[in-house]
Amino acid sequence: MKLITTTALGLVAAVLTTPAAAQYENSYSQPRQQQPQAQAGSAGQQSSAQQAAPAVKPSAKAAKAIIDLQTAVNNKDYANLPAKVAAAQAVATTNEDRYLIARLQLGAAVANGDTTAMSSALDAIAASGLLGSAKMGELYAGLGGSFLNKKQYAQAAASYQKAVALNPADPEAQRLLGVSLFEAGQKAAAVGPLQKAIAAAAAAGQKPSEDVYRLAVQAAFDSRSAAATELARQWLAAYPSPDSWRNSVAIYRNINQPDVESTLDLMRLLQAVGALQQPSDYAIYIADAAEQSNYNEAQAVLDAGIAAKVIDPSSADFRSMVAGMRARPKASVTDLAAATKSAQTGMALLHIGDRYYAMGDYAKALELYRMAQGKSDVEPNVARLHIGMALARQGDKAGATAAFNAVTGPRADIAKFWLTYVNQRA
Repeated sequence: MKLITTTALGLVAAVLTTPAAAQYENSYSQPRQQQPQAQAGSAGQQSSAQQAAPAVKPSAKAAKAIIDLQTAVNNKDYANLPAKVAAAQAVATTNEDRYLIARLQLGAAVANGDTTAMSSALDAIAASGLLGSAKMGELYAGLGGSFLNKKQYAQAAASYQKAVALNPADPEAQRLLGVSLFEAGQKAAAVGPLQKAIAAAAAAGQKPSEDVYRLAVQAAFDSRSAAATELARQWLAAYPSPDSWRNSVAIYRNINQPDVESTLDLMRLLQAVGALQQPSDYAIYIADAAEQSNYNEAQAVLDAGIAAKVIDPSSADFRSMVAGMRARPKASVTDLAAATKSAQTGMALLHIGDRYYAMGDYAKALELYRMAQGKSDVEPNVARLHIGMALARQGDKAGATAAFNAVTGPRADIAKFWLTYVNQRA
């Protein structure tokens, strides 16, 4: 009987490439399959000899016991396997001995579909020190896929933790660690690996999949992580759509509970990107505009919702709103000009600017916002934000960018959302 003394790692990698590893499917996409052969190391990492492992030979003392164990594995004599393993381990004196025993245990574990035994065998292979960190990381990731396919999420997470400890720049292992933690209910813990997966993919010149962003945002939001808003912005920056815009802004609003002024500025942004999709979106926008007595804007939003067939004016939810808005006075351009002359405060000027904004006269809105800027009753960041909004709607990308970048404090996050909109425009 010939003892394995190969320098290749075909067996170790191949046994982890099971059909199940390619069958795991959910909204986060499939985990990768492990390749059956070791890959050459890159410059600055382990040598090619370390990557492929040196020729492995047992010690003279352990050779017979290891050959007996190999025979039992080859013959599928699993009843006697524990005794053969114990006998081989009792006489093992070198790391090579322990490595060969563990490889044979791994083969038996794979043949029996025993993921727990696979894990123990891989730990023993790792402890032997005969494989480089890159290859061990791949093998632990493959084991993680096996656990993940069986929905053994805690065990999958433990395997992927070992994989990323060995290969921290591997975006796929980081992603699947995040998936495993998320599915195990450890959503707060899932945020970090998913962020690392996004960063690692970007560093490798790859665009992370939208599923990674969605899962990261979901994990951060569900765990009320401070990273939720930034991840939401990253998602919509990478994959802008009405859905990503609406959900990202909703996450920000849910977590931060902005005031009416800030909510209006966010709803104006959703209108600009075409992301007012639900009756509730229009209802919030209309109610907040009306609260500031901006009936022109409230009426315009109501009319737009009806025209888009999102709002049913005869429904119980909107019937009274339609009637109420019909009775509210609407300002004309002449009214606004007169109000500008008689305005006593900076906030009055700012809100007159909002009325021009609602009419689509962004140049005039900008003029009023600049008149309001510097007034003692106008918070500087509100003025800067509104100036940026008017410039953005005019198509002045450079001017809007400068204005939004100047916004600090609590409204800085809103300015960043608007800046994302500016950057996405041609």
